[in-house]
Amino acid sequence: MGFSMQPYGIQSMLKEGHKHLSGLEEAVIKNIDACKQLSAITRTSLGPNGMNKMVINHIDKLFVTNDAATIVNELEVQHPAAKILVLAGKAQQEEIGDGANLTISFAGELLQNAEELIRMGLHPSEIISGYTKGINKTIELLGELVEKGSENMDVRNKEQVVTRMKAAVASKQFGQEDILCSLVADACIQVCPKNPANFNVDNVRVAKLLGGGLHNSTVVQGMVLKNDAVGSIKRMEKAKVAVFAGGVDTSATETKGTVLIHSAEQLENYAKTEEAKVEELIKGVAESGAKVIVSGAAVGEMALHFCERYKLMVLKISSKFELRRFCRTTGSVAMLKLTHPSPDNLGYVDSVSVEEIGGIRVTVVKNEEGGNSVSTVVLRGSTDSILDDLERAIDDGVNNYKAMCKDSRMVPGGAATEIELARRVKEFGFKETGLDQYAIAKFAESFEMVPKTLAENAGLNAMEIISSLYAEHANGNSKVGIDLEEGICNDVSTTNIWDLYITKFFALKYAADAACTVLRVDQIIMAKPAGGPRREQPAGMDED
Repeated sequence: MGFSMQPYGIQSMLKEGHKHLSGLEEAVIKNIDACKQLSAITRTSLGPNGMNKMVINHIDKLFVTNDAATIVNELEVQHPAAKILVLAGKAQQEEIGDGANLTISFAGELLQNAEELIRMGLHPSEIISGYTKGINKTIELLGELVEKGSENMDVRNKEQVVTRMKAAVASKQFGQEDILCSLVADACIQVCPKNPANFNVDNVRVAKLLGGGLHNSTVVQGMVLKNDAVGSIKRMEKAKVAVFAGGVDTSATETKGTVLIHSAEQLENYAKTEEAKVEELIKGVAESGAKVIVSGAAVGEMALHFCERYKLMVLKISSKFELRRFCRTTGSVAMLKLTHPSPDNLGYVDSVSVEEIGGIRVTVVKNEEGGNSVSTVVLRGSTDSILDDLERAIDDGVNNYKAMCKDSRMVPGGAATEIELARRVKEFGFKETGLDQYAIAKFAESFEMVPKTLAENAGLNAMEIISSLYAEHANGNSKVGIDLEEGICNDVSTTNIWDLYITKFFALKYAADAACTVLRVDQIIMAKPAGGPRREQPAGMDED
């Protein structure tokens, strides 16, 4: 071409290669569209009958799960607006550990309704002001729906714990919630500190062993290490423990030294002194009363020989996280080098034994009398992906326990709360004047997504279910929800489906915040991506 066009307007201001989208059509509607796509993915996994997703991430790892937090984590969402929803889901996962699906699906529903309002001609700022009024009213109403008497709870009472935990676990593993809840409740109650608010999720461990079935799963007070004992002694009862983080071996000196050896005797003596030194160190450990040595690194051949001679059991824990947990379980202090341990640094275990479970040798460390600071759920299942999914259900249960230690109030489950909120927020919207009322009405309508999705995922007729729920709630039965097993509407106090108030509270709050954040954007300006070679994503971290 003979003449080149001079850039004008915003093009002339920014570097070439940038993208600039502005206005309702290009920016807002596109953002909403991306968020709708994301929530459409998670929505079908909502509730007990939710479908599983098969996600294969960038390092070819396969996930088969209906846990929304895992799904969106592994999807690597690129779109900036959809990322906001992902962040809301992650915030929910970190705050409560359950309800990420509700957050993302509800935010998607809010945005879908906002799109209809924009097409009707409302301005996004009016929608935002309506949504803000809607969420404030919702939070006020949610407090009124709390079941009376549920704020006082004994966190060590298994029955009360299971009642509150059942819904969270059932949404991941429907049909097995009773077995799982009882396992999780036992494990959590064992490690619950005197002040339940200080409950630490990390104290409930999961050991996944292939083979058997869920009914073979057990709870162990203490730890289950997935490796065999080093050496030939496989069992110790009521023993003191010495932990050496740096390994049980002759240590090389920090600085380099040269030894000049003139004759064969000197060489022999040199080897002998090394042997004598190692023996002296191991003997010192044995004399301090310790019967079990735990090493954080390699165990030398010579050291092992003397450990056998002094009848010491040797365990090797290579992960430093596991080593810390082991110290917590036994109350021992990890020493850096192989030295004579002082009595204060020794820990105590009731029993350490190597057992064979399903063809895998594991070391079970039990500590029942002392401070029961760690408990382990031993999960059995037929495939790795089943075990992973069971572990996610257990994580949800444990996080739920932590949440109920902070705030044990509960609200009716099975979509009863959502329909009641929808009904009352709608009434509140009619009293408003101005254009907000349309937004509030749509906000109320968004709650219907929960019963609709639950019904659709269970293969029921959603319209019938929602209308009969509304009819029941209009008659004042505010606890009527969907009974998915029967496929009809039922009072949740008879089916015993309760959700934690705090889970709902944060999920709805984060969803509304995320939706408003997306609606506030009216221009997207993307710079040209930086050049240079494509960076590979760093490899995944290990489980700890």
